[in-house]
Amino acid sequence: MRHLSSTHPDDPHFISRSNWLRAAVLGANDGIVSVSSLIVGVAAATPDPATVGLAGVAGLTAGAMSMAAGEYVSVSSQTDIERADMRRELDALKNDPEGEMAELAAIWRDRGLSDETAQKVAWELTHHDALGAHMRDELGLSEALAANPLQAALASGLTFSAAAAMPVAASFLAPAGQIIPAVLVVTLLALVMLGAIGARAGGAPMGRAILRVVVWGSFAMAVTAGVGRLFGVSV
Repeated sequence: MRHLSSTHPDDPHFISRSNWLRAAVLGANDGIVSVSSLIVGVAAATPDPATVGLAGVAGLTAGAMSMAAGEYVSVSSQTDIERADMRRELDALKNDPEGEMAELAAIWRDRGLSDETAQKVAWELTHHDALGAHMRDELGLSEALAANPLQAALASGLTFSAAAAMPVAASFLAPAGQIIPAVLVVTLLALVMLGAIGARAGGAPMGRAILRVVVWGSFAMAVTAGVGRLFGVSV
């Protein structure tokens, strides 16, 4: 697919950020919630700050590697699907170019163009970039939305580490006996920050994004606490 020019290259559309932003928000949210829950659980079981801090660092390291590897593998699977569809379109364009042009014209007719205009659009797009036209108009794939496994892995792993570092730091800096409340407060503040940053990066309403992240992050921690109490562990 050819690169599409933009009339405002210095101010790209927010959709161009969707791949890395999704991975970044997922990584940061998981880093905050999972590592905070781990620290609180360990702190409830033992008051030793060194043990709590070690558990937090271990959770941060393992979680970051897991998130990065998971994103790379899952997004690579998406890339494989896109490449398979691209090969199918190449074969179809080679073996049945007239049928593919008719299919493209039908797509544009369904979008509201007259038959004559749709035929003309299909002809021009086919002669300009047949594969790109079918990938975009038939399959909904474009450069802006193309899967990028390495980008997703880096975004998820790095944001997990940065976000998880906040409750870990709180556990090290909290006074003796105050690790749990300190970590919970820092966690809520971190969730608010994540919601605000994600909203700004994605051009979304900030209040709604903050509320969504805080509510679901708190819910996840509450469920963790409930499971801990169910099995006789005070979290």
